[in-house]
Amino acid sequence: MRKMIELLAFSFACMLAITIVGTTEAATAGMTKKSFGKTPDGAEITLYTLTNSAGMEVGIINYGAIVVSIKVPDRAGKFGDVVLGFDSLDGYESDNPYFGAIVGRYGNRIAKGEFKLDGKTYTLAKNNGPNSLHGGNKGFNRVVWTARDSSTAGLPAVRLTYVSKDGEEGYPGNLTVEVTYTLTSHNELKIDYSLATDKDTVANVTNHSYFNLAGEGSGDILKHELMLNANKFTPVDDTLIPTGELKSVDGTPFDFRKSTAIGARIEQDDQQLKYGKGYDHNWVLDRAAGAPISLAARVYEPASGRVLEVLTTQPGVQFYSGNFLDGTIHGKSGHVYGHRSGFCLETQHFPDSPNHSNFPSTEIKAGQHFRSTTLFKFSVSK
Repeated sequence: MRKMIELLAFSFACMLAITIVGTTEAATAGMTKKSFGKTPDGAEITLYTLTNSAGMEVGIINYGAIVVSIKVPDRAGKFGDVVLGFDSLDGYESDNPYFGAIVGRYGNRIAKGEFKLDGKTYTLAKNNGPNSLHGGNKGFNRVVWTARDSSTAGLPAVRLTYVSKDGEEGYPGNLTVEVTYTLTSHNELKIDYSLATDKDTVANVTNHSYFNLAGEGSGDILKHELMLNANKFTPVDDTLIPTGELKSVDGTPFDFRKSTAIGARIEQDDQQLKYGKGYDHNWVLDRAAGAPISLAARVYEPASGRVLEVLTTQPGVQFYSGNFLDGTIHGKSGHVYGHRSGFCLETQHFPDSPNHSNFPSTEIKAGQHFRSTTLFKFSVSK
C-alpha cells in the first residue's frame, strides 16, 4: 500500500510538473524590446523580439523595418537562425544587398528611372545601371520607422509606420506605409501591408529577406528544393527589366511547378539565366479562385528538414538565388556570405509595372488604401 501511495504521489508530481512546464512555455509568448544602437544623427534603434509558445523567435528593428533574425527548429528540434544579416546596426547601415529590409517606395526595378502618371513624367534615381531599384538612393530600407506594440492575446506583433513625403526619391504624394509583423502560434510570420496616399502615385512594397533553411552562414542554397506555383514568368532584357511578355515556364529552367533543387538547372545554357547570372525573375502566380490568400512557394532543405511555405495576396513573386553574393560580406558571428548562400522570395506586383499596361497596376489613387498580406510559414519534414 505504501508503495502504491508513493507511486501515485510520484505520478501526480510528474503531471503537475508537466502542467507547470506547459504553462511556463505558453507564458513566454510575447514581445521584448532592447536597444540596437543609434544612427549617426542620434535616432534610437530598437530590436523587437517576437516569441511564440513553440519557441520560434523573430527579431525586427525599426531601422528599415528589417527582419534581423528568424529562429526555427530543424527536424531534431534544434533551433537555428535562417535569415542572413548582421549582429549590429553598422552592418545594416553599410552598403548591403537589402538584407531583411522593407523595400520601397517601389520594390524591384523601374526602367530608365522613369514612369508616366496622369500625363506627367516622373524621374527617379538610376541606382542600378540605367534603372531605378528598390526605391532609389535612400529607399525604405534606410529610414527610421515609428514602431508600436500591436500584440493581441497570444499573438505578439509590432506595427511599423513610415510617411514618405511628396517628392521623396522622385515619387509623387505623401505615402503613409504601415507594415505589421505578427508571429502566430503555428510558426507563421504574417506581414500585413497598408498603403495610403494624398496624391495619385505608384508603389510596390515588399520584404527582402534572404533565407538559408540550413542556417545562415552554412553554405550555398543549391540543394534546397523549390516549388513555385506559377505557369508563367516575366522574361527580362540584359538590364533585368521585363520585356512585357508573360512566358510559359514549359520546357524552361524556370519550371518549378514540381519541387526541384535550386541548383539543378541554374547553370544551363539559357539566355534568361545568363542575364540574371542565375535566377532573378518574377513569376506570375496561379492564384486559387476565390481564395483570399494563396500558396506561392514551398522550399524544403533536405539536411535540416526545414520547410518554408510562402502564401500571399500578391500577383507575383521575385525568386532571387543570391547570385551577387560574393564572399565580401561578413554577417552574423563573422559568417562569410558566399555565392548563392541565400535566396529571396519577394511577394510583389511585377517589376516595371508603371511602364507596362498589361501588368497588374501599381497605381494608388489619392484617398485609396492598398492592402496586402504575406505569410512565411515554417515547419519540418521528417
